[in-house]
Amino acid sequence: MAKHTKQSGSGTSFHGVVFSATPQELVDLFPDSYNEQNDGEDKVNFDFTLENENGDVFTIYDWKEYRPLEMNEIIEWHIGGHNEQTCLQGKAEVLELLNK
Repeated sequence: MAKHTKQSGSGTSFHGVVFSATPQELVDLFPDSYNEQNDGEDKVNFDFTLENENGDVFTIYDWKEYRPLEMNEIIEWHIGGHNEQTCLQGKAEVLELLNK
């Protein structure tokens, strides 16, 4: 299941995989796995670095909102990984956790 990682998210990229959730839902699931700069001044406000059950690193981030995000608003999140399969698996694992 998706979890906190000490691996670097460096080199991950977007492969067209997205899902919707609130920032608060992700912070509650992964409190030790995110960086927050929720000021709207950069391309990303929240960036989570995780690993899937295979140990493959993936990232979750909002993209180009250019505004501070409300913690309970639904946002479309991008998933970055080293390949599409890692992104798809990460999405499935996160959605499973969200639906518990």
